[in-house]
Amino acid sequence: MARVKIKFPAEMPLHTVTIPVRIGDVNYGGHVGNDAILSIIHEARVQLFNHWGFTELNAGGNALIMADVMIAYRGEAFYGDILTIKLYVEEITARSFDILYHITTLRNGNITDIVHAKTGLVCYNYETHKTENLKPDLEHKLKGGM
Repeated sequence: MARVKIKFPAEMPLHTVTIPVRIGDVNYGGHVGNDAILSIIHEARVQLFNHWGFTELNAGGNALIMADVMIAYRGEAFYGDILTIKLYVEEITARSFDILYHITTLRNGNITDIVHAKTGLVCYNYETHKTENLKPDLEHKLKGGM
């Protein structure tokens, strides 16, 4: 079976956030559940847009909708872990882009790789229910502009 592989860019991440693992994130196996990981990457993305002064409904004049997601589990996270999420952007097109998430935690003095993930986002007009082109403000931020 082919495994999901996500390669991170060599450059610095666009943004880094930390999110603590909550008790509600832990499943019956005693570690963070797959559903919680999707919620955690959503929170990280919202924090990135907030850092830019955007929301997912108004990101520099664009609304966004998630087209796809890939998650590769690399290790376990547990209640009390502080997750560090580095966010990168790649594959910018006229109407879409990908956000990559590298999630780690510091445990016993060592960095533990937890998750590699990608979400594909598309600029979307919720009134017409059609995709639209990236607006200049969003495109500028995605390309590393502050």
